[in-house]
Amino acid sequence: MSFSHLIAAYDLLDDPAVRGADVVAFLRAIAPEADIEVQAVTTEIGTTDFLRVVVPGGQGKRAGGPAPTLGILGRLGGLGARPEQIGFVSDGDGALSAVTIAAKLLSMVERGDRLPGDVIVATHIDPDAPTQPHEPVPFMGSVVEQDVSNEHEVSDEMDAILSIDTTKGNRVLNHKGIAITPTIADGWILRVSESLLDVLSRTTGRAPAVMPITMQDITPYGNDVYHVNSIVQPCTATAAPVVGVAIVTESAVPGSATGATDLHDVDQAVRFALEVAKDYGRGIVSFHASDELARLQELYGSMGVLRTQGVVA
Repeated sequence: MSFSHLIAAYDLLDDPAVRGADVVAFLRAIAPEADIEVQAVTTEIGTTDFLRVVVPGGQGKRAGGPAPTLGILGRLGGLGARPEQIGFVSDGDGALSAVTIAAKLLSMVERGDRLPGDVIVATHIDPDAPTQPHEPVPFMGSVVEQDVSNEHEVSDEMDAILSIDTTKGNRVLNHKGIAITPTIADGWILRVSESLLDVLSRTTGRAPAVMPITMQDITPYGNDVYHVNSIVQPCTATAAPVVGVAIVTESAVPGSATGATDLHDVDQAVRFALEVAKDYGRGIVSFHASDELARLQELYGSMGVLRTQGVVA
C-alpha cells in the first residue's frame, strides 16, 4: 500500500516554501541512510532543486549483480505557478509520483522487501514555476530547459526508463487514469510492450490505455515543432528504451490548473511503476524486443538524428 506515502508527499509538496531539502528530510525520516542527492540549479527565471534517489537492489549492478537498473523520472515544469496560481498545480503530479515511489521503495527496503535490481528515482522541486501558452490549454513552463532536466535526471546507469508526466492538456486521449506510450529507443517509436500492458491492466483493473506519440514528440524541445508535452523527452538523452506513463483526463485540463490532482490517478501511476520495478529486475517485464530493434536498424539505419536539434538549412 503506497497511499499513505502519497498523502504525506502531497501535503509536503503543496507548500509554497517547499524545497529539495524538505523532500530529503521526508525521505530520510523513512530511511536515514538512503542514497539521496539534491542539487539546486538557478537561472534568470528562478531556482529549482533536482532530486535523485538510488534504491539498491539485492542483485543490482551496485552490488555487483546482473539485474538491470530501472530509472523512474517524475517530469514537470513546476509544483506551483505562484503568484499566478495558489496551490499545487496539475503539472506537479509527476514529481508527486516520483517522491511517493521513492518513499515506498525506501520503506520496502527498511522492512526487508528489497527489489532485485537497482532503481534510480529522479525529479525536481519548484513551487513557483512560470506558465507558457500552448494549445489546446496553457502549459506550465520551467525555470530550466529540457536538456538541463535530462542532464540531471537521465543517467547512463539506467537500462530502461519510465517517465511519469501529467498529460491532461490534449484531446488525443480522452481517458481518465493513466496510460503508457509506445517504447522509444534510439529514435525509434517501437510497438507497445505487451508485458507493460499486462502490468497496466493488473494495477488499474481496466483495459490498458495507450498514449499516442508522434515523431515530433521524440525530438528535443527548442526545434520549433509541436510537442504534446515533455513526457518522452528523456529519450533525447539516451539510447535506452523509454516509456512514458501519462496521468490523463477525459477533458483537456491545463497543467497550470489547481484542484486538478486526483490522488487515485496518481496512485495508479505509483503502483504501476512499483510493479514494473519488481518485474523488470526479475526479467518478467521487457520494454522492447532488442532483436527487432536491431533488425530495424539493420534495414533502415539509426534514427539517432531525432535525438538532436537536426540540420538547419
